[in-house]
Amino acid sequence: MALTWVRNGLWPLLVLVLGGGLSYGLLVGKPGPEPAAPPIYGPPVVDVVAVTPAVRSLSVETQGSVRPLREIKLVSQVGGRVELVSPRFAEGGFFGAGEQLLKVEDIDYQFVIARAQSQVAAARQRVAEEQGRAMQAKREWRDLGSEQANALFLRKPQLASAQAALKASDADLAAARLDLDRTSISAPFNGRISEKYVDVGQYIAPGTAIATVYDTDVALVRLPLTGRQVALLELPLTYDNVPAAQGSGAPVILRARFANKMWEWQGRIVRTDASIDVNSRVVYAVAEIDKPFARELGSERPPLAPGLFVNATISGKQLTRVSQLPRSALRSDGSVMIVDARQIVQVRQVQVLQSNSNQVWVQGLEAGERVIVREPTVVTVAGMAVSVHNVGELAGGEY
Repeated sequence: MALTWVRNGLWPLLVLVLGGGLSYGLLVGKPGPEPAAPPIYGPPVVDVVAVTPAVRSLSVETQGSVRPLREIKLVSQVGGRVELVSPRFAEGGFFGAGEQLLKVEDIDYQFVIARAQSQVAAARQRVAEEQGRAMQAKREWRDLGSEQANALFLRKPQLASAQAALKASDADLAAARLDLDRTSISAPFNGRISEKYVDVGQYIAPGTAIATVYDTDVALVRLPLTGRQVALLELPLTYDNVPAAQGSGAPVILRARFANKMWEWQGRIVRTDASIDVNSRVVYAVAEIDKPFARELGSERPPLAPGLFVNATISGKQLTRVSQLPRSALRSDGSVMIVDARQIVQVRQVQVLQSNSNQVWVQGLEAGERVIVREPTVVTVAGMAVSVHNVGELAGGEY
């Protein structure tokens, strides 16, 4: 048959048929691949740290704006024309306690004093006259031999009236002198003028505000604190039946950027506000900074002026059994996962004291407990067996 195919010119087709049959035979007769062994899965590997709780203080970060200890409007208690102002009576000017800032023309008040002095002299004369008349009346009463004499006969009412008139005249004179003293206007503290409203030649009436001034001896900063932050601090809380402790407030460092430089000031927490903010529910602690406008020798630090925005770091109180962990160790529900001695995962609720983007400080862990700080791709749950990769110990250092 093959010869017939060749004679008929079909030999190429014959080659294809024979080749295909041979290939099929080889494929069918070849043994198949060995079956793959099933994969062996071990427990997931987790990174852990062994904690060492310690005693430590945690500082609190907050911020606020500087304001003066006191700021008042200086008001004239007398009226008249302004005849003199101090060279320091200018916006931004500094002055001392009791220093004259402004003088009201006092000629009218000197006239009032002169009239009051005349009235005092007349009142004294009347008292002297009534005293003489009373003595004369007493002698006449004795000469008459009468056992009783009424007060009118002895001129006691007249003498009392004269003495009262003298006291009134003395009071008028004292008031006139007081008004004269009030023509010189000053502030009762060392301060600075933030605004002034009058100048030389201007007439002012009693009660006219002449300037707004503030105290430069002490600056204040109100610092908002959350409940968690308050728990870390030794705040000078006050009670109506307990004397306030002096000098017991926490130290605070204030930082501010001025003229492209960072500067620091030292202060102290002296009290808390009288109430809790009804909108934010925060407590405001008040920090005091002494001599905010004093320049330190050899320093270019600017004055701590009112209105300056500052960041504050408040030193915290001593806390016990505090553990520091990487931020990744804390779960969303405020718990951490630990690995016990059997390599089994357990969930532990902790009290979060403070946290930032990298670290978290908690209470509620025992010394030596291993906390999972990084999980594998497989989610770990309580009761799961794991393989541990020890990262190290944490006793307060960075992870």
